[in-house]
Amino acid sequence: MNPRHRRGLVLAASITGAVLVAVDGTALTVARPALQHDLHASVAAVQWAGTGYLVTVAALLVFAGRLGDRYGHRRVFALGVTGFAAASLGIAVAPGIGWVVALRVLQGAAGALLQPATLGMLRTAWPADRLAGPIAIRTAAIGLAAAAGPLVGGALTAHLGWRSVFLLGLLPAAAALLAALAVPAGAGSPSTRSPAAGRGSRHGSEHDGQHDSGRGSRHGSGLDLPGAALLALALAFLVESLVTLPDTGRPAVPLLCLAAAGVLALLLVRHERRTPDPLLPPALLRSTAVAPPLVVLLAASAALQGALFPATYYLQDVLGLDPLQSALRAMPLAVAMILAAPGSARLAKRHGERAVVLPGMAMITAGALLTAGLGTGSGTLAIGGCFALLGTGFGAVMATATTMVVRGVPAARAGVAGGLQQTVLNTGPALGIALATTTAGRTDPGAALAPSALTMAAVAGAGTLLAARLPGRAAGPTAGGAADPAAGPASRARPEATGRR
Repeated sequence: MNPRHRRGLVLAASITGAVLVAVDGTALTVARPALQHDLHASVAAVQWAGTGYLVTVAALLVFAGRLGDRYGHRRVFALGVTGFAAASLGIAVAPGIGWVVALRVLQGAAGALLQPATLGMLRTAWPADRLAGPIAIRTAAIGLAAAAGPLVGGALTAHLGWRSVFLLGLLPAAAALLAALAVPAGAGSPSTRSPAAGRGSRHGSEHDGQHDSGRGSRHGSGLDLPGAALLALALAFLVESLVTLPDTGRPAVPLLCLAAAGVLALLLVRHERRTPDPLLPPALLRSTAVAPPLVVLLAASAALQGALFPATYYLQDVLGLDPLQSALRAMPLAVAMILAAPGSARLAKRHGERAVVLPGMAMITAGALLTAGLGTGSGTLAIGGCFALLGTGFGAVMATATTMVVRGVPAARAGVAGGLQQTVLNTGPALGIALATTTAGRTDPGAALAPSALTMAAVAGAGTLLAARLPGRAAGPTAGGAADPAAGPASRARPEATGRR
């Protein structure tokens, strides 16, 4: 198959898979009240329909990415899309809330399979120095889906009922599956020799084209199942603590979950240092090409969602707007994100990643500060300006930092990198909303917009300080799993040289 045609299919599958998850999450938000009334469910039970999915997907993302590294991202992606669509169909015909919650957990497992694979397939199909473009297009598509989701979900719920929202994803799921299956076998997996992997490093070739088979043959399956279990449990307890933190009626629950997450994290660190084939290679987590961009993404996603959560209540409870009017007021965020992502790729190529991420984080900080100043007399322009700043900053940061993370590892570790990026983007919003709600206390979130938004500005400000310390350009991958500053100058090849034929 023509390489350009193959890459086009990979990009189409990656974008459609990412859009499928984004539309499902945003459309479900507006369908929850109707679902609750139709199934005669409690608020807590409906909340678990969201929490069950979130905890499951966050817990399994990194291990799912490792499965893609081991067995091929194309295969894992196809399995994830199929499972996601099947779970969606099951929810659409579910007779009770218990079935909905159980199927949402299964849907979370399927989502964990497909999300890292959307990035893993890109990493194995494109040279490292050309990843910014496809990742920027993927980011813009996610922004478009996030904007369309509430509008389409609201219209479907109003005219066809909440069950139609879960049928919404079947068509894009089918399109994603067909695109993935059309890619030649092996093209979306680490077994395909990627010109991006192994150039710019003295040792990169040992990771390319082998599924890490050398290490796997010496040390068993290479999947590190104990490490995967410890990481999954630690993330599950962490996300559960963040989700239940706003529930001031049960303060012991989040504290116990947080303590359990801490203990499991310590056990994971101890295990990963001793195992011969760790799920999370220490060199990867120490790398300046991977760890700092991940923390910046965590701060950006936490600040964005932590500011949007009270802002939504502000629009409806303080200004008295209906859901559709509120969605239209927030539209500049999605539009700005769609426009910022492709533009950031061009700027990063010319000026370096730090020159894009740093202003992006500054925009998120400024947007949160201005959001804190909104009141009953704020007009459409003032509100739209706040959302536009938040969207521009987040679009630039997400596209550029994601490129840094995925490009900073060899193709054989692309799934783990994608899993870490998706874990951050699932954990960050939970952290931001928990902080915003805790800041509001017993006050209505809309009335507590100012203190909540100021807290998010502080979070974004911390991310801005870290962004200032990012390397000017992302370092190339090394055999250890990432560009390790301790490895010396030979391991820090310029990204332009990485993958050049």
